[in-house]
Amino acid sequence: MKDIESVALDNSVKNSRSTLQPGDQLVITVSAKDLDVVKPFNQNYSSTATTAQYSAASGNAQFQPMPVSGPMYVVDTDGNIDFPQIGVVSTKDENVESFKSKLIGLISTYVKEPIIDIKLTNFKVSVLGEVVKPGTYVIPDGHTTLLQTLGLAGDLTPYGLRNNILIVRNVDGKFTQDRVDITSAQFINSPYYYLKQNDMVYVQPNANKEKLTRVDPNTGLYISVASIIASIALGVLALTRN
Repeated sequence: MKDIESVALDNSVKNSRSTLQPGDQLVITVSAKDLDVVKPFNQNYSSTATTAQYSAASGNAQFQPMPVSGPMYVVDTDGNIDFPQIGVVSTKDENVESFKSKLIGLISTYVKEPIIDIKLTNFKVSVLGEVVKPGTYVIPDGHTTLLQTLGLAGDLTPYGLRNNILIVRNVDGKFTQDRVDITSAQFINSPYYYLKQNDMVYVQPNANKEKLTRVDPNTGLYISVASIIASIALGVLALTRN
């Protein structure tokens, strides 16, 4: 019987592996000791994809475009790719690592000890609501936690609720949503600790921010106009006294 720590670790590892989804862009290269043997598996090698590389130079989070060279495969609506020499290969219920093992098994029929590299170039998540820099972020290695992603978005604003963050997830065309409390010690065991492809994170505002949003947006204008009118009235009153 496993202890609590082992179960928690197993769950954490399982949740960290994002399954491949329709629309995912995979750059797959095959190599071996004899490069001539693997050429048929690297058709259209001149094709390139552009992913993004995170840098934190000078304390500013930035993403810089980075070309990724290799054959590009897009997972179709049925969860398949068409691979040279092998044909249609299903990615259903596979993550990058398991799909790599699957391809190694298939290519080993033709090539001795093949080496396969797979890059998921369009892994992205969106962060909205009460964060400093809301937007959509491309994750270069396709592996990120909710906390890391919130860090990329500049962390929560003072108005953001840390105990009620909404995660919207799309898996095989089915949308799910749940709320998480990142201040809880149990958060590490949550299926939302690791984010998956196309997750949407929404940080809800607290009561103070909601009160501010209910204030008439023209209040500042009204105050300015009132101040001008008061100034004019005082000027007129001063003239009449003279």
